[in-house]
Amino acid sequence: QVQLVESGGGLVQAGGSLRLSCAASGLTFSRNTMAWFRQAPGKEREFVAAISRLGRTTDYADSVKGRFTISRDNAKNTMYLQMNSLTAEDTAVYYCAASYKYYSSTWSPDYWGQGTQVTVSS
Repeated sequence: QVQLVESGGGLVQAGGSLRLSCAASGLTFSRNTMAWFRQAPGKEREFVAAISRLGRTTDYADSVKGRFTISRDNAKNTMYLQMNSLTAEDTAVYYCAASYKYYSSTWSPDYWGQGTQVTVSS
């Protein structure tokens, strides 16, 4: 049974930083493309960032480029999202996602975590 468990969310002031983690089990982590998505209140879930199996390739939504950094530690079966210079527009539930498919512009996850809330106060 695949489990993706997010942690690290919370309340932070605008301009602050948070680091999210996603611990994976029940899958071969190093063979999975991993990604972060988020969903703000009243909005559709949107792509945030993705990282290839060995971490050599990353991709970001334009809205987070230069502020967020995605990374992974295959030895720990864990993915991270370092979020800096946070704004109120970053307030959302952040979801970890995974798929055995190689990353491409049409990539979509097969597995989802339950999400962790990030709230940025202005």
